[in-house]
Amino acid sequence: MAHLEARGISVRFGGKAALNDTTVLVERGAVTGLIGPNGAGKTTLFNVVCGLQAPNAGRVLLDGDDVTRKAPHRRARHGLARTFQRLELFTSLTVRDNVRVGGDIHKSWTRGRRDTAAEAERVLELTGLASIADREVAEIPTGQARVVELARALMTRPTALLLDEPAAGQTDEETAAFGRLLRRLAGDGLAICLVEHDMTLVMDVCETIHVLDYGRTIAVGPPEQVRDDPAVIEAYLGTPEGV
Repeated sequence: MAHLEARGISVRFGGKAALNDTTVLVERGAVTGLIGPNGAGKTTLFNVVCGLQAPNAGRVLLDGDDVTRKAPHRRARHGLARTFQRLELFTSLTVRDNVRVGGDIHKSWTRGRRDTAAEAERVLELTGLASIADREVAEIPTGQARVVELARALMTRPTALLLDEPAAGQTDEETAAFGRLLRRLAGDGLAICLVEHDMTLVMDVCETIHVLDYGRTIAVGPPEQVRDDPAVIEAYLGTPEGV
């Protein structure tokens, strides 16, 4: 049983099927890729998993529990965290304060004695943000802001993490560092699902890749298998030499 399961998900907007009987399984200790052309249904699937979009059919299970009908905040308390394609940060606050927000929210859920300040420092070091911790988010490049959003999500102590195009706006060096961070987080037991158009990153960090096209799954498998799949090449990747 996968740690996070979206099984048989179908979503219709009017007469259009955004997702059609789509299943994605995300294991702990691994990065699972979710790729496909724009409009394929990737973000819609994330919205279903997070509780922002009700499916017309299908179920979402987290650690074996059916959370399909649970509100987004209850799924978050159950261990689900997400970053967004469009950055959602407090730009007038420092990097450190943005990260601490996630810990403060989690502490309010548990009513525990968690030292969020100390944990924020640990997460800042882990994510490579310690050197810019005192800068306002409005002053830092988009690529670093993406990491701030990830760090804030980590402060909620998730067991499953959804990342929606986290490498957008990053330099090649930043993306390489981000890939190393994802592998470390997965190695620590986190279940990660990655939506990303940077195929170098996807092929480097993902153990399994699900490919969507027009709301349907057209391929599932390890990177080398997906990369050479004729249906994936035609729908999304282009010629293998261009990957």
